[in-house]
Amino acid sequence: MIKAVVIDDETNNQELICNLLSSYAENIQVASVAGSVESGYQAIVEHQPDLVFLDIQMPDGTGFDLLKKFEKINFKVIFVTAHQEYAIEAFKYSALDYLLKPLSPSNLISAIKKVEESFNSEELNLKLKTLLSNITEPAKTKRKIVLKTMERIYSVDLNDVIRFESDGGYTKVYLLDGKRIMVSRTMKEFDDLLTDVGFLRVHNSHLINMNYLFCFEKTEGHIVMKDDSIVPVSNRKKEQLLELLNMI
Repeated sequence: MIKAVVIDDETNNQELICNLLSSYAENIQVASVAGSVESGYQAIVEHQPDLVFLDIQMPDGTGFDLLKKFEKINFKVIFVTAHQEYAIEAFKYSALDYLLKPLSPSNLISAIKKVEESFNSEELNLKLKTLLSNITEPAKTKRKIVLKTMERIYSVDLNDVIRFESDGGYTKVYLLDGKRIMVSRTMKEFDDLLTDVGFLRVHNSHLINMNYLFCFEKTEGHIVMKDDSIVPVSNRKKEQLLELLNMI
């Protein structure tokens, strides 16, 4: 049996989560409910739950403020929020899932399965640390991103990423210190996530950090990066690249 704590400042949301869990997740027992950061913290300390359903906006602070009270997170977290602006970017960079209100049984069950199957304590703490860093650091260029391989999980500053290169269903990540990380995420996922923070997909297989572009060899049709790597530019991306360079 999984012991859970529900933390939400609205009574109807507390009741909805508890009712959904009772109907669709019989392996989860709600040990306590709370409606604020402080009462939520006390409930976690007292009941030592395996899983916490955590609202983001509360009267005395945020769910992130609550998590900062713990030196190490020994419970799994499912974030529940009505505020989509919190969720879209920060959670994706941190590779954490969230639920948007109003809740549906299918989304709740899916989220529970993910936290049950996916991460161990060390992995969760690194993801939460990355999330909290991204929430407290407003500048997009100073964000961190979680990169996961078969053996390890990394929290990397975006400023330290030179480029991404597609390799089948995997993606190679080239870092400023010369290291390479092979992750099991597609190029499209990184493209969708990073195009508005200074990255440009110049080729179907290449996504570059524009801060590390050294020059564009127009006659050769390729880019030379500051680490001396050469990246091809597709014909349909040349015009977009030139427009961006003219704006710098």
